[in-house]
Amino acid sequence: MVAKGDMVYAWSTDADILAKGECGGAVTTLLKYALESGMVDAVFAVKRGQDIYDAVPTLITDPAEVIEAAGSLHTGTLLLSKLFKKWLNGAKDMRIAVPLKGCDVMGMYELAKRQQINLDNVIMIGLNCGGTVSPVTARKMIKEKFEIDPDNVVKEEIDKGQFIVITKDGEHKGIKMDDLEDEGYGRRANCRRCKMKIPRQADLACGNWGVIGEKAGKATFVEVCSEKGANLLSGAVKAGAIATEAPIEKALEIRGKTENAMLKLGDKWRARDFASLGEGSDRLKKIMEDTSRCIKCYQCIENCPICYCVECSTKKPYLVEPGKVPPPFMFHLIRFAHISDSCINCGQCQELCAMDIPNALFMHALQVELEKMFGFKPGVNMDLPVLALVEEPTERERLAATGSDQIFNIFQS
Repeated sequence: MVAKGDMVYAWSTDADILAKGECGGAVTTLLKYALESGMVDAVFAVKRGQDIYDAVPTLITDPAEVIEAAGSLHTGTLLLSKLFKKWLNGAKDMRIAVPLKGCDVMGMYELAKRQQINLDNVIMIGLNCGGTVSPVTARKMIKEKFEIDPDNVVKEEIDKGQFIVITKDGEHKGIKMDDLEDEGYGRRANCRRCKMKIPRQADLACGNWGVIGEKAGKATFVEVCSEKGANLLSGAVKAGAIATEAPIEKALEIRGKTENAMLKLGDKWRARDFASLGEGSDRLKKIMEDTSRCIKCYQCIENCPICYCVECSTKKPYLVEPGKVPPPFMFHLIRFAHISDSCINCGQCQELCAMDIPNALFMHALQVELEKMFGFKPGVNMDLPVLALVEEPTERERLAATGSDQIFNIFQS
């Protein structure tokens, strides 16, 4: 049996899952076992829709249907944590197992702090993530750089620093991600800056980094990060659904080198992106210029995992004059004030912006500066944020009683 802190290679014993799943199908099997065993009431996962550019969030209650979500979709850019709140009542009345990339897990923690998700009812299977590609960018990139009809692509993958596509007739073609990104293609900007590559704050952390030798491509590297994760994996092994073996020392070394290389790449992109903003008044001027394109469609607010308030301050007429497009800059200042210390760099505010405003870049740059100042890192544990409102009803009652918006007097000597 496995215990918290263990690292194993794992693969499915189900032939169908082995054929369809990624890296031995361990994640799919764990999700299926969690549902079959009664550990959870449902599985919340992403399955392919009409094509590889169409990621569909799906709630599954029949174990036989879990296989439909097997495999990866790097061109699916959903954030599942916000959907827990919007669709699933924050798992407050249902036990759910869910596979999550790094920003998903960070969002789960931040929403849990705000009492929007009950993590006691959630089994989080973290997924190693090197980044995702916008569906629009992916189609353009495949057409222009790969010189392949995007509709003929049936599978894509990111492996060994390449973006690889596979066509209906079996053609494989890969191009170095660095080359693609230098020309404006490749991963989303927030993914390039991300340093949450192995989400160990989940119950299990799974991926292919560190799987070498004859098991390469046929097994998943699993880190057991909690007692809940240990119970799930142990149960699946005992039931015969999962087979495991210990990784060799060389595998651990390669896994560490891969992760470190990805973290250094994240630092490189942070330096490049943040430098493009300038500093001080120049940065403020750029942000004001770019946000002047805003049409107040509210997609940035609707899809942000940190925006949870029932009564949004941006809709208060005494704060933001209604009926004006673009809205006054106060609209954006309110968002910065409410979110910047807890931004998880998920990119949704930029991905879904109708006017292509680099909202995620602005917010992430602020978050990194606040992290340097206060030491608070969002999304890694249940520590409360420094500045953000955490309990909306309590906070609004306090505001009404005192008339003060000062939560902590951080400037006291």
